[in-house]
Amino acid sequence: QVQLVESGGGLVQAGGSLRLSCAASGLIFSSPTIHWYRQAPGNEREWVASITGIGITNYADSVKGRFTISRDNAKTTSDLQMNSLKPEDTAVYYCKLRFRAVDYWGQGTQVTVSS
Repeated sequence: QVQLVESGGGLVQAGGSLRLSCAASGLIFSSPTIHWYRQAPGNEREWVASITGIGITNYADSVKGRFTISRDNAKTTSDLQMNSLKPEDTAVYYCKLRFRAVDYWGQGTQVTVSS
């Protein structure tokens, strides 16, 4: 059973930083691409960043240059370092991966950026 658990959310002032973590368990001999998404109240869930099993990264334009995604395949974790945070970054952040044709999501972690 694949499980994802996010941590690291919280309240921060605009311009501040937070580091989110996603811990995956239940993956067998696999390093799938890990994605981060976010969902603000009243908005649809949007993709934020991705990192492949070999470390190739991609970012949404809205976070490029401010957020950095990383992973540790040995620990099956992914981090999302968020710098220069803006109030519009306020959302619940989720990690997601696909394993054996099934999408798995974490429970989400709240990030609130005050102005």
